[in-house]
Amino acid sequence: MTEFASLDELAAAVGTELGTSQWHTVTQQQVDLFAEATGDHQWIHVDPERAKSGPFGGPIAHGYLTLSLIPLLAKECYSVGGVRMAVNYGSDKVRFPAPVPVGTAVRATAELLSVEEVPGGRQAVVRFSVVSEASPKPHCVAETITRFYL
Repeated sequence: MTEFASLDELAAAVGTELGTSQWHTVTQQQVDLFAEATGDHQWIHVDPERAKSGPFGGPIAHGYLTLSLIPLLAKECYSVGGVRMAVNYGSDKVRFPAPVPVGTAVRATAELLSVEEVPGGRQAVVRFSVVSEASPKPHCVAETITRFYL
C-alpha cells in the first residue's frame, strides 16, 4: 500500500502503480445479497444448482458486484492524508473481460492515471484491475474518479 501525506504527493505520483490489495473471496452470500439489493436475480448468479449446467459451470458474481468491490480493495492499495473527505465522483471505461466464479479470491491493482485541480481539492483518476489466479484475463478493469477535498 502506498500512503501519501498530501494531495501534492499524490499528484507527483501520476503514472505509477499505487499498490495491490489483499485477496478477497467472493461468496454466494455476497452474490445473493447483491441480487436482493439490485433486483438482479438471474439464475447464473443465484441458482447454484442450475448454474452448474450453465455456460460458466457454476454461479458467477454480477459484474456490478465485482465493480462495487473496488472501494474495499482500493483502501488496501493507497491512502491520502491531509484531506477532509474523499467522494466517489464516478467511473469511466468499465469492462468485465472475464466472469468471477463464486468462491474465487480476487484482488486489485491500482494505477494513478491523472490528478487535476477542482474547486476545494483535487480529482484523481485511478485504473483498477481486478484479477484472480483463476483467469488469465482480468475480471474488471475500471477507471474510477475520486474527488479529494481539503
